[in-house]
Formats: sequence, C-alpha cells, structure tokens
Amino acid sequence: MKNYLITDPKYYTNNPQTFSDTLSNALKKHKVDYACFRDKNSLNLDELVKTFVDICKKLDINNILINSYIDLAIKYKADGVHLTSSQFDEIKKAKDAGLFVIISCHSVDEIKKAKSLGADGVTYSPVFATPDKGEPIGLEALNIAKDSVKDIMVFALGGIINDEQIDSIKQTKADGFASIRYFV
Repeated sequence: MKNYLITDPKYYTNNPQTFSDTLSNALKKHKVDYACFRDKNSLNLDELVKTFVDICKKLDINNILINSYIDLAIKYKADGVHLTSSQFDEIKKAKDAGLFVIISCHSVDEIKKAKSLGADGVTYSPVFATPDKGEPIGLEALNIAKDSVKDIMVFALGGIINDEQIDSIKQTKADGFASIRYFV
C-alpha cells in the first residue's frame, strides 16, 4: 500500500520556515511514497514549491508532485503533478512534458476518462466523511472503481486521519491512500 502525503497551508502555513519545519517533521515521522505540494492561495508559491522540492529530494522522496501547477512542476524539477478534477484537458500537456500525472476523480466515469487520457493514477474521494466534500463514497466504492479500470493506480482520499481507517483501506483493492491530515 502506497502512502501519499498532501500539504495544505491550513496545516503547513505559507511561512517558509514553518512550512519547512512542518514538512520535514511529517516526512521523517511517516513513510511516504508520494508527496504533493498543494496550495491554491499563497502569494509566495515559488518559494514554497522550491522549499518543498528541496526537502523532498533531501529526504529521498521518489515521487514529488505539485498540485495544479504544471509550469511550477517543470521549473522546480518535480516528478509530476496532481491535477484537479477540472483539469482533465491538462493531462496531455503534463504527459508531453514528461511528468507523472495523478488527477482527482469523484466517479468511475472520471477514472475511466483519466486512464483514457493517459493519467498514471487517480485519487478517488471522499472515502470517509471530510469537511465540505459531500457524502463519502465508502470502501466498497474503492473496490468497484479499481475493478472498473486496470493499469492505473487508485488512491483512496478524503477523511483519512487514523490508522484504523488505513487498515480498512488495506482490505480494499486500492493501491494506496492519500491524506493531508493523517501526516500532520
């Protein structure tokens, strides 16, 4: 089971030193296979992305992703991008740039579309209840989603905050889980 850390300024802040310390602590505390910088509002994105990539490389994270910003992923030599569910039309651009691509999905049809467009993986959410994300899809939906497509990674996302939830995800066919709050 792959572990996928996603940052959020609510927990990591946009203060470069606090961000650096929080990220370093999270990466040292948890085994992480994928790490994604996610921040849609801060004005110092360049500085934060550079810090994120530098820390991930220093701590030997092999799959460094930037959420939404293909150009920043290229500029700072990240491994890939995590696109939002409104960025399906950006998959080709990211793949043409040699980036690994994960995209957020909320239905089996979106997962099939992501695969057909060349994405390497998807997050499927929300699995558990999470603030402002609608009704949770539940664990059985992960199995249905994974059975519906082959050769694309499916990560559970949404409301994953404790080991009990991760243990229940391990009982599904999902390739891994992604979380913001679990890793903080």
